[in-house]
Amino acid sequence: MSYRVLLVEDEAAIRKFVKINLEKEGYLVSDFPSAEAALEACKTQSFEIAVLDIMLEKMDGVTLLKILREVYPHMAIIMLTAKSEDIDKINAFESGADDYLSKPFNPKELILRIKSISRRLITDNKREENEIVLGKFRIDLNLKDFYVDGNLIELTPTEFGIIKYLIENANTLVKRKDIVKTVWGYDYLMDTKLVDVNISRLRKKIEKDPSNPEHLKTIWGEGFTFEYKE
Repeated sequence: MSYRVLLVEDEAAIRKFVKINLEKEGYLVSDFPSAEAALEACKTQSFEIAVLDIMLEKMDGVTLLKILREVYPHMAIIMLTAKSEDIDKINAFESGADDYLSKPFNPKELILRIKSISRRLITDNKREENEIVLGKFRIDLNLKDFYVDGNLIELTPTEFGIIKYLIENANTLVKRKDIVKTVWGYDYLMDTKLVDVNISRLRKKIEKDPSNPEHLKTIWGEGFTFEYKE
């Protein structure tokens, strides 16, 4: 499948550079210099993946991210940033980003990130095993949907990957590095704060009391467990 990529970057040289490299890999890229132009294009076009620069001139990339995430909950979104401060990364993740890449970056690294996120979008067509059920929780592997008590919970691709992995390993300690390797597909350990931010977002979506979770438990200094009792 040729995924359609929305690329928003105000520096023309970087935008051209990224587009050329993505198109070499078979992605269909529509590139724009501003958030406003990108949102206008979204009225008539659809995209599976977005690559957004944080530092845009008028509407910044995080604001654009929030709008896209609200309208397109299943879109995979990668942020590009020249900022290295943790607060900027966490702000992007709290707003719904699936991944980030700091400038300057190697195009091969961006391709790696996009290929990883693309795998989370692929539909599983094995009909004989198309769902995972654990009590009130149900995962539709074909549609990449997650339900609690029969109610659809809108998740980003990264959130879906995390909850699927945790439920598959229910009542077992899952370390942060294993979440990174399984969900993001990296062999190295990225900033673990970003794993924690995604867990926090999941708690707000599936727990009755996110501050006192019944299922998504933190094992301090170790990782997480998805606790479930019959």
